[in-house]
Amino acid sequence: MIRLTAAVAAASLLLAGCSLIQAVEEPTNLYQVTPKSTFDPGLPSVRWQLSVEVPAAAANLNTGRIAIAQSPTSFDYYAKSAWTDRAPLMVQTRIVDSFENSRKIIAVARESIALVPNYLLQPDLRDFEAMYYYGTPPIAHVRIVAKLVQMPNRQIIGEATFERCVRARADKVPKVVEAIDQALGSVIKKLVSWTLRTPPPGVPTEQTAADISKFRNPANVVVDSAHCPVGNDTSMVPVADEP
Repeated sequence: MIRLTAAVAAASLLLAGCSLIQAVEEPTNLYQVTPKSTFDPGLPSVRWQLSVEVPAAAANLNTGRIAIAQSPTSFDYYAKSAWTDRAPLMVQTRIVDSFENSRKIIAVARESIALVPNYLLQPDLRDFEAMYYYGTPPIAHVRIVAKLVQMPNRQIIGEATFERCVRARADKVPKVVEAIDQALGSVIKKLVSWTLRTPPPGVPTEQTAADISKFRNPANVVVDSAHCPVGNDTSMVPVADEP
């Protein structure tokens, strides 16, 4: 009986090992988003340094899997498809890349880098998914809520929301990724522009830190939302550009 039990246990371990190997070897298609490289030539050149935090995100988005929304209250993920990194880390990288591509800032880096910043950008990744409850092909939905913080006193000097929606050209993962990339690109472009224009272009001083009355006025909070459904009306949602 003891020998039989040991044999059964060994067989179970072998099967579990085979299942694990099979899961690891299961093919996964990897995707990434791209940074912005074209900006309004009228953007100001700034002489301050910026750190970009990893975007905060809910658990359903804080993953390397590509999220889909079957309804406003239910989420799932594409099978055998994933981002090249956790979505917040990937978005952080593309935000930093886009600031660098603007060539309007002295220095920008991830917060983890030993940079002594004049300002800290705190993005919050609220939406980063494909919505299926408006029909197919799905609509890519990206929304970032950002705070700009003056250092070292950590005073919030600006808040903004940027949101875009783009319908995929087909109900296929590569086409959905293209739509998400386009929506994110539009959001990042607005985010970069807002960040560069919010503080004065010079390195902040004690006087700058004291002159923040306009940033405390709720009327100055920026909300920039475009091309997303209103109720059940999706007529304003553009179809993704051809690559």
